[in-house]
Amino acid sequence: MAHPKRKISKTRRDKRRTHDKITPKAISICPNTGEVHQYHRAYVVDGDLYHKGKVAIKNYTSVA
Repeated sequence: MAHPKRKISKTRRDKRRTHDKITPKAISICPNTGEVHQYHRAYVVDGDLYHKGKVAIKNYTSVA
C-alpha cells in the first residue's frame, strides 16, 4: 500500500481543501406567479406546472 514519504503540513492540506465547498443554488422569483424557484427548472403552483413563467401543464400531478 502506498504511503507518503514526507508528512503533508496542515497548511498545505487546508490550502488544497479551500475549493471544496458547496455553492448556493441560484434562485429566481417568477414575475407572473411570485413563486420562488430555481433557474431553468419547472415548478408547481396551485396544481399547475410552470416553466419560463408560462403554464406548461394544467392540473399537474407528480408521478413519484
